[in-house]
Amino acid sequence: MKDLKTLRHSASHVLAQAVLELFPEAKLAIGPAIEEGFYYDFDLGKDSFSPEDLAKIEQGMKQIIKQDQKFEQFEMAADEAIKYFKNKKQPYKVELIENLKKAGEKKVGFNRMVAKDGKEKFVDLCAGGHVKATHEIGAVKLLKIAGAYWRGSEKNKMLQRLYGTAFTNEKELAEYLERLKQAEQRDHRKLGEELELFTIDKDVGQGLILWLPKGVVMRQVVEDFILKEYVKRGYLILKTPHIGTEKLFSISGHLDFYQDSMYSPFEVEEEKYYVKPMNCPMHLKIYQHSLKSYRDLPIRYTELGTVYRYERSGTLHGLLRVRGFTQDDGHIICRPDQLETEIEEAIKLTKDVLETFGFNKFKVALSVRDLENKKKYLGKDASWDDAQAALEKGIKKVGWEFEREEGEAVFYGPKMDVKVTDVIGREWQISTLQVDFNLPHRFKITYIDKDSKKKEPLMLHRALLGSLERFFGVLIEHYAGAFPVWLSPHQVQVVPVGEDFFKEAKQFSDELAQAGIRVWFDDLNETVGYKIRKGEKQKVPYMIVIGEKEAKSDKINVRIRGQKEVEIMARNEFIEKVVKEIKERK
Repeated sequence: MKDLKTLRHSASHVLAQAVLELFPEAKLAIGPAIEEGFYYDFDLGKDSFSPEDLAKIEQGMKQIIKQDQKFEQFEMAADEAIKYFKNKKQPYKVELIENLKKAGEKKVGFNRMVAKDGKEKFVDLCAGGHVKATHEIGAVKLLKIAGAYWRGSEKNKMLQRLYGTAFTNEKELAEYLERLKQAEQRDHRKLGEELELFTIDKDVGQGLILWLPKGVVMRQVVEDFILKEYVKRGYLILKTPHIGTEKLFSISGHLDFYQDSMYSPFEVEEEKYYVKPMNCPMHLKIYQHSLKSYRDLPIRYTELGTVYRYERSGTLHGLLRVRGFTQDDGHIICRPDQLETEIEEAIKLTKDVLETFGFNKFKVALSVRDLENKKKYLGKDASWDDAQAALEKGIKKVGWEFEREEGEAVFYGPKMDVKVTDVIGREWQISTLQVDFNLPHRFKITYIDKDSKKKEPLMLHRALLGSLERFFGVLIEHYAGAFPVWLSPHQVQVVPVGEDFFKEAKQFSDELAQAGIRVWFDDLNETVGYKIRKGEKQKVPYMIVIGEKEAKSDKINVRIRGQKEVEIMARNEFIEKVVKEIKERK
């Protein structure tokens, strides 16, 4: 049996065939497999697909699968292939082949789908990688219609993209669709608005987040926690500007290799400035501020630094893909003999912090260089070998399994990427630890060694939470907005039963606040039932209703989020319970 990627790639051809059977004038663009399914782009001229069309196309796909058509691979000369698709009136395929021809390709790959009677049913431009026949595609589902520019350029025509997924059987498909349903209910964009955590306003700008008061409270809790963890481990906290000169980003190489992702420059007193896309150049300038001895190393810098990167509007997605975001950036500058220890400590810190936030399943990738193509990488063989070995040892030491990805290292050093698995099984890229043989050399940073000679140190980039915006998006979806007590913007809601009990309710609220608990004293002129429903919608962990009985007693009725039964506790007992949960970050 072929893997899911191959199966889904095959399903994209089935989709294209089904569309052509229903819409013979449709122009075909591209149709790759993607992480959880596949898509195909179409040009219907002035027409567009409707939800009803989607159902018909899906039914057509199922019929093709039942017919058990065979996939056959063959090649055609580029000129012949261009002629073939011109006759078929498929301009996008013609353009793709013409580009292949310009790149030096004399022949191009094709896929043919053939019925059991030997009749050719569909032909598409394709390099290969299919199941043997359509019966191997056990279950398909079309999911949605979207727009997509041809070749991803806003200068080109907008096409219609049909998204779908495929599995080996109906059971796997049903499980996936249930996960999609859960994911929709957990959508951080919807919950972020409902819980009053953040908003995005078109007048401010796409991909730029406005944090609302409750979101700021939660964000401050996370920032305070992470910075304290870094300080405990010897990190020095930095603050750097949001903008820098053209010269700075020229030294760092960002203008040579990263300019397409940077915002356009602006001039101040005839000098060009850029909003920073990364914090590392400024951290290296801070390192250069004073002469360093071998005794000063390692130096661990960290900053919650806000950076700005240009992302196409079509790729923006709530908190998960933005144009302005804050990184918990860390840069460790050390001697070669310190590298292994620093990597091990950084990986252990990563594991400890992510587990504190409730993640306990990780997928780790170790990206190493291609030994067959060493010339494309900076740095000496010994440096690469030591760095890769140190990363591997550090990963193993914390007990993580990992995949070694040969040839996936960037040109300036090997790296480790960590994905966390959320409560419904989705994987999210979070943490990165990158060895950098490039920037220390570009900035000419040095230290004085034991022999009184200048030496070039090694450097590690470390982003544990990565983008705070993205991390919050993941947290919201992981917990469906029902955060642990220590993270919740409001930890306790106190509801007085009418004005007669405002005084007693306020006194208890003040007791909670003095104990360091974030309390919501709900004194609005609304019914108790409405306030309870409001608290449930806001997913407050604990709710206390203060009426005549509670006002006269040391006992209170505690409504616990997600629990039907109300628990009776002494006031001091309840306060101690909440304080303990906050302290232990359960």
